[in-house]
Amino acid sequence: MQDSRVLMFEARGRSSRSAAIDVQSVEATNPRVQTGPHGHNDLELLYFRSGSGPHMVMNRMLPVAPGDVVLLPPGVVHDLSMVDAAAGWAVAFSPTVLEGMTGLGQSLQLWRSNPLLSPFLAAESSTEAGLFHVEEVNRPRWESLLQGLEVEFRGLGAGSDLAVRAYLLLVLLEVARLAGDIEGELRHRQEPVLADAFGVIEQHFAQELSARDVAEAVGMSPGHLTTVVRERTGRTIGEWITERRMAEARLLLSHTDLPVESIARRVGFRDPAYFNRRFRQVHGVSPGAWRK
Repeated sequence: MQDSRVLMFEARGRSSRSAAIDVQSVEATNPRVQTGPHGHNDLELLYFRSGSGPHMVMNRMLPVAPGDVVLLPPGVVHDLSMVDAAAGWAVAFSPTVLEGMTGLGQSLQLWRSNPLLSPFLAAESSTEAGLFHVEEVNRPRWESLLQGLEVEFRGLGAGSDLAVRAYLLLVLLEVARLAGDIEGELRHRQEPVLADAFGVIEQHFAQELSARDVAEAVGMSPGHLTTVVRERTGRTIGEWITERRMAEARLLLSHTDLPVESIARRVGFRDPAYFNRRFRQVHGVSPGAWRK
């Protein structure tokens, strides 16, 4: 039974229109870390970039190591205050964040029906089932996605709410890759195709990349892949390629002093003028205005 004295947090959007999500940096000075035992009314994902010592989850002592991922279903009480030199991210979110991106039930009552959230369901019955470890070679990709998610969450620019959802979906697809026990369910719903397609985009978005290229990489015809991705996400492969490039462009505009022309080339646009036009179409402002 949950202790009524334990502080419970709930993810809320930045506005009435924003996705119900909360992204926190895990560090010793964070009040959430200092709070001690607490829980969340939503789903929560923890990623440890560094740290050691015990992470208490439902009175279970779990040792922390760099690259650890912990999934916490709603209502689970945990305590980060004893983790030494903790650094990473905590992402709490309502399943409504995935609205329009999976074609499945999104309410908190129906989250168990969404295959991308199946790892959280496994963690509900067994704490250990929600523990994963990211190998060192894959950590830069994880940390880039989580950093991008935090940047978009903190930002108030045009398109940031959509970018938050896109980044979260990419993180959940990475979790799905770690959770091999849900492969059958994902395959039944064709989510492995989605995972593979997003993986190709993530690896090659900074190069010349078309929907046909992605289809060839996953072994499908362009028409079939387009149908599957549109049915699952409401968007085309081309739109997802553009969104990934724009997300990276926003990150570089916010955190570097690189010229816009250099950023254009880094995110897969040979022609800076075309990049400027596409950026303005997506965000309503030029890259230079976004940076200001």
